[in-house]
Amino acid sequence: MTVAAILSQKGRQVVTMGPKQTLREVCETLATHKIGAVVLIDGQGRIAGILSERDIVRALAGEGAAALDRAAESHMSTKVMTCVESETTDKVLGRMTAGRFRHMPVVREDRLIGVISIGDVVARRIELAEQEAAQMRAYIATA
Repeated sequence: MTVAAILSQKGRQVVTMGPKQTLREVCETLATHKIGAVVLIDGQGRIAGILSERDIVRALAGEGAAALDRAAESHMSTKVMTCVESETTDKVLGRMTAGRFRHMPVVREDRLIGVISIGDVVARRIELAEQEAAQMRAYIATA
């Protein structure tokens, strides 16, 4: 299965914000949209960073409530691993596991076109395993 297949099922909507917005605004956005990370886009429409719930917890642990009034860029991850639609879910899952992150922006020609999470990838793998098991049961029943 490819990243394109996941995006075709889940959609390509992406919640983005600017790096100058406050951590408080990011928290509100994450809560409103029930998501675990937000991609931060610069003035040219390119990915500047990504800010996850984990990044926010680290900021709060290090600076306390004062971190909420600082710009998101102060706490975002700037080395953002991205993928393309043609990549397999196995390859993407391996990269996410090795890098210990749960959200990966999907790009086309350096432009954001979607985001997939490790949950999306695992859900699709389980779905495929269940389909294969059903096919095997059907094959055995007709043999």
